[in-house]
Amino acid sequence: MKQLFFCVGFLAAALISPAYCAGPPAAAASPSKPAPAPQVQVVTSMGNFTIELNAERAPLTVAQFLKYVDQGFYSGTIFHRAIPNFVIQGGGYDTDYKLKGNPQKVVNESGNGLTNLRGTVGLARPPEPHAGDVQFYVNLADNAALDPSQTRWGYAVFGKVVQGMDVVDEIATVPTGAKGPFKENAPLKPVVILKIERLPTPAS
Repeated sequence: MKQLFFCVGFLAAALISPAYCAGPPAAAASPSKPAPAPQVQVVTSMGNFTIELNAERAPLTVAQFLKYVDQGFYSGTIFHRAIPNFVIQGGGYDTDYKLKGNPQKVVNESGNGLTNLRGTVGLARPPEPHAGDVQFYVNLADNAALDPSQTRWGYAVFGKVVQGMDVVDEIATVPTGAKGPFKENAPLKPVVILKIERLPTPAS
């Protein structure tokens, strides 16, 4: 199974008492709509793409990702891994192919029901299941081998590309080889993440 290394989800019972009143029954309240999903734009040296985040299914991962987005952590990082028909991966190394900072680890949310389909975005990690932090990947194909099973932890999906998948596909075609600490699959010319920024939340 290909792996994404750095080096390289109750049933609630409600008791409703009948209500009595002298006047006509009150109109039923309209069901509330879920809050719009947050979106971010990834601005790269090869173009931009937009990610819609799933804070309902992956709340811890999304919260941490947005924390680092708001801090500007991703500015000046790179996509250090590009494998056609598999993934592009980045967010943790600078343009000198050195790890950036010492980001916080997050609990693995791979059992959230989201699967690694083409265009989805997941959290990369070393072999340890709860060691993911800032590095993320975009699936270029349906990668069922990255999903959890009864015998292994998977890789947590926390969003999907909703615009600019052509840019993602183009990044995957750049020449790769050995670079920095990587023996293969590293873009020989850095693909730089200039910034990741939140987009205005659509009206409910």
